[in-house]
Amino acid sequence: MVTRKSAKSRSEPSRSSGRSNDLPRVLTLKDATMLVVSSVIGVGIFLTPDVVGKLLPNPFWFCVAWLAGGALSLAGALANAELGAMFPRAGGNYVYLRAAYHPMVGFLIGWLQFFAIFAGTVATLATGFTISLGSLFSLSSAGQLAIAIGLIWITTAVNAYATRAGAWLNTVTAYVKVASLVALVVLGPILGSGRAAALPLGHGGSVTLEQFGVAFSPVIFSYLGWNASVYVAGEIERPGRNLPRSLFWGLGICSVIYLGVNATYVYAIGMDALAGRDHNQPAAAVAAGRVLFGERGSLVVAVMMLVSIFGSLNANVLVGPRIAYAMANDGLFPGGAARVSKGSGTPWVAVVVQSMVATALVIAFPNLPSVLDYTTFAIVLATIADTSALYVLRYRDPGRERPYRAWGYPALPMLYILANVAIAASLVSSRPRECLTSLGVVLVGVPIYWLIVR
Repeated sequence: MVTRKSAKSRSEPSRSSGRSNDLPRVLTLKDATMLVVSSVIGVGIFLTPDVVGKLLPNPFWFCVAWLAGGALSLAGALANAELGAMFPRAGGNYVYLRAAYHPMVGFLIGWLQFFAIFAGTVATLATGFTISLGSLFSLSSAGQLAIAIGLIWITTAVNAYATRAGAWLNTVTAYVKVASLVALVVLGPILGSGRAAALPLGHGGSVTLEQFGVAFSPVIFSYLGWNASVYVAGEIERPGRNLPRSLFWGLGICSVIYLGVNATYVYAIGMDALAGRDHNQPAAAVAAGRVLFGERGSLVVAVMMLVSIFGSLNANVLVGPRIAYAMANDGLFPGGAARVSKGSGTPWVAVVVQSMVATALVIAFPNLPSVLDYTTFAIVLATIADTSALYVLRYRDPGRERPYRAWGYPALPMLYILANVAIAASLVSSRPRECLTSLGVVLVGVPIYWLIVR
């Protein structure tokens, strides 16, 4: 019979994993919170309300979907706050999945996070940037592709140069996007010239459970990034205190803004018009700006979108490489990914590798909905795995120091897992190609893991 002590020792990262703490702790609570805000508020709130409205034309269920997205993300944040505070190292859920289960499980989820979730999110944001830019200028397909790739590599250069440079750029863009969206919500109904629909709430309509599940994909994508600070835990000052706070403050700010912005869209253009929009029309945000403030308003909103998307893209370029860095320190990724710059201590090789993968995804998935569903399904798989680790570690390692303990345990994390299982089932039913691609990324990691460890 294996004793609890020996089980614990087998689940811990190897001694080399301690090198994950070699990155300097240069991020404050403000930096970590703004990293969450900037990661969450990107392309989603501007482009996905059209998709959600088409699937959920009933204003009640439309609002419920956005409320549920925030609540579901909060449930995940509660679990990740405990796990991240327990393992304040770079790498996020790769670190505590390795500790809870087996190095192979940590590797496969880290592999999925690096190659599907973060690289996919960077690709989605870059593609969304070109779509938003298309509302200002006429762009050919080749021009859109070139701009998307160029944007990826501009942010790569900043974050490969220094972590503080990437964090500063992230904080500035986060403040700009929050201020702009709050101004739209507060000033739009007050100073706006009117609204397009006499009945903003529309005529409603029936909604099936499958419709709600599919609509949840873009909603969940829009909340993606709520756990951003977990991945840079090794670079946050006083992580046991500041990491949980950054998750709760960041997610709270984003949830309030999302509800206000969606209410403004419905007020300006009406629920029926929102549900009836197609991909050839400007984004809902641009249409709302035009209704409220005229052509100048649509221009201002389009610029807001570009700043927001750019900031979120930069945040994901900063966060994602920490996974490859942590795995390389444990000998589960090519060793070059653990290389850091001598001056700033930034894992620049991992930053470059992630951007190479994102560039390939931009070329492979030029259609925004496809890359969005590919990324969202991967997110759902990863969040199911890392939340389950909370139960395993509570049982196997009860004596480990926990600076924060998840509120609502064990019921709330279990509800989070079950909700994500339901979302995964809906996605598999409606988007099999994208889901199979995400699963393929996981399966490819199996033989690669065994080749590395042998």
